[in-house]
Parts: sequence; C-alpha cells; structure tokens
Amino acid sequence: MTAPSIGRLVRKPRRGAPPAPLSPLLRLLIVTQLAFNVGFFAVLPFLAEHLGQGIGMAGWLVGFVLGLRTFSQQGLFVVGGALADRYGIRPVVLAGCVLRIAGFGWLGFAERTWAVVGAVLLIGFAAALFSPAVESEVARQAVVREEEGGGDRTRVLALFTVAGQAGAFVGPLLGALLLAVDFRTACLAGAGVFVLVLAGHAWLLPQRIPGRARARVKGGARLLLRNRRFLALCCAYGAYLLAYNQLYLALPAEVERAAGSQAPLAWLFALSSLLVVTAQLPVTRWAGERLPPRRSMVAGLVLVAAGFAVVAVARPAGWTGTGGLVPAAGFVVLLTLGQMLVAPVARAWVPDLAEDGRLGLYTGALSSVSGFIVLAGSSATGLLLDSGLPAAVPWLVLAAVPLAAAGLLPRRR
Repeated sequence: MTAPSIGRLVRKPRRGAPPAPLSPLLRLLIVTQLAFNVGFFAVLPFLAEHLGQGIGMAGWLVGFVLGLRTFSQQGLFVVGGALADRYGIRPVVLAGCVLRIAGFGWLGFAERTWAVVGAVLLIGFAAALFSPAVESEVARQAVVREEEGGGDRTRVLALFTVAGQAGAFVGPLLGALLLAVDFRTACLAGAGVFVLVLAGHAWLLPQRIPGRARARVKGGARLLLRNRRFLALCCAYGAYLLAYNQLYLALPAEVERAAGSQAPLAWLFALSSLLVVTAQLPVTRWAGERLPPRRSMVAGLVLVAAGFAVVAVARPAGWTGTGGLVPAAGFVVLLTLGQMLVAPVARAWVPDLAEDGRLGLYTGALSSVSGFIVLAGSSATGLLLDSGLPAAVPWLVLAAVPLAAAGLLPRRR
C-alpha cells in the first residue's frame, strides 16, 4: 500500500510561527549533500579536458567515457535505493564513500583507457549508492517532521537542493585552484573530501534510525511498475530534466552563435547557481503558502517553457554581441526559477506515492527513469538542433516539452 494521505496526518504549525529546527540527522544529511558536491565538482568539470588534452583520447572516446559515468550513476540509482531499503542507509553510504575515494585516487593516476574507464565506473557507482540513500532518508525525515507539525516537507527538500547547489558552486572553484598544480592533485583533494565525509558518517550516522524498517529484496520492482501515478511523476520529471539539460546542449550553441565563443557560459552557470543559493528558500516558502504541490510543479514547468520561448522569439533577429546574450540570460533565469518550483516538490511528492518500506527504491527509480528519458531525449535534441530548420523552431519544440510534462502530472498528491 502507498503512504497514507499526508493531509490527514499533518499537524500544521500556526500561521506565522517559525518552523521547528532541523533534527541532528537532517543537519548531517544536508551537510553531506554539500560535501558530496564539493568533492565531486572539484574534479568532474575538468575531466573532459584532462582526457582529451592530458591523456590524448579521441573526442568520441571522451564522450563515451563521460556517458559511462552518467550511466553508472543515474542508471543505477534504483539499485542503490533498493539496497538502502534492505540494509539501511549507514552501510550503503559508507560503502559509497569508500568507492568514491578509490575511484578518485585511481583516476588521478590512470593513464590508459581501461584504467580511466574503471575509475569512472567506480566514481559513478559510488554516487548510485550514497545519493539515493541520503535523498530517501532526507525525504522520510522531512515527512516525519511535517507530521509532527515542524513545517512543510518541501522546505527541507529545498534546503537540501540549496546545499547541493552551493557545493556545485564551490567545487569548481576549488578544482580550478588545484589544477594550477595538476589534475592528479585535484583528484586527490576530491578523494580527501570523501575521506572526511566517511570519517564523519562512521562517527555520527546512527546504526539504526527509528521508524525505518528494512524491506524484503523481492517484490518491490513489480509493485513500482504497476504504480501508474508514480510512473507519471517520473515521466513528467524526466521531461523537466530533459529541458534542464539544455543548459549543456542548446545553451552552449546559442552562446557560441551570439558571442563567438563559449566564454560567457561560465558566467551564466554562475548566475544559475547563485540564484538557487540565494532564492530557493524564499521561492519555496512563497509557493508553499500559495500553491498546492501539483500547481507549483505546473507553474515551474510553464516558467521553463517560457525560457525557451524567450530565445525562440529573439532568435530570428540574429542579435550578436552583448545584446545577443540577453535572451540566453533570460533563458537561464527562467529555467532556474522553474527548477526551484519543480525539483523540491517532485522529491517531496515521492513519499506519498511509494510503497511502505520502499522509499529508497522509489527515490532511486525517480532518478533512473528520468535519466533514461534524458539520455534518449538528448539524442533527439541534438538532431533537432542540427536539422537546419528555421532558427526559432528547435526552441519552440523544446518549449513544448515542459508544457507536455505538466499534463502528465498525477492529479492528486
């Protein structure tokens, strides 16, 4: 059976009352997300250049290696989530940290293709272990806190998003400083971050978390595949991620056209990260007081579609230079605002749709199913951008993707 309707369980805090402070476990898990992303983004943004320039791999092979990393991470999230349900989050998180340390250490010394592939697979699978374990427990603790009248679960998930984005902002800055020495130093520093995370969790993460029951290994996948409302959420969230992934596919092409190089991309990515860090919590608070979950996600998807429409409207004019970057900046702002409304609510919705004791499996499945949608959709997007159609058409088609996703959302929370 699915989790009972949260509306019957929640003791709402009185209006205007400050939310209850986070539990020590929630604080630990949110700081964990920050540390994970600092260590990860200190290395991975620089991997493609290292493989091409430092090792001399062909372009197709670099793309293959990066694809393997994505598959070993996103594609196997469902495995990590199922293991967390069965064995608890502590052993899964600790095992993931050990594998990430080994992967980064190996990558720093890898010079042959097989060694690079092995290191990258370890790095990806490590995330497939600890990320769904941490995310599912944050979601579960957020629901418990909400049921006790401590505040809306979506705010906790928003804070988790902010922590991850802050790590994604700090990590590349740290990596850029370390690259002044060499790539190996950046890898070893990333491994060092996970050594600290491993030590902290071995000391602070409880052996047994109250209220978390272990699930049987068998039977969960069959029930998940029959859960139409959850699969509908996965498809809608996957379509949103496909749209968001255009930061790395359609946006670079537009910036190259307008500015003659991709140098302004770094500033646009920094703009997106700073928006999330500074505005995520106020936006979540505002939406939580005015919009039910489904309507919040619909509003976010409409904002994402509007971002594509801004570029579509401006594209036929062919503006270049600083003025030509204005539509791209508008796209980034609207896409990021949409992300703020969609991502925390989608994660907060999963506990209501998951079977008892299967929250890890469902949290992992949300990422895995969405990841496969992005993988398939990105190929189609690449063909669309190279199709030779009128300049506005690809952006209009991309605008239709989040609008279609809004129609896929389940009708009730």
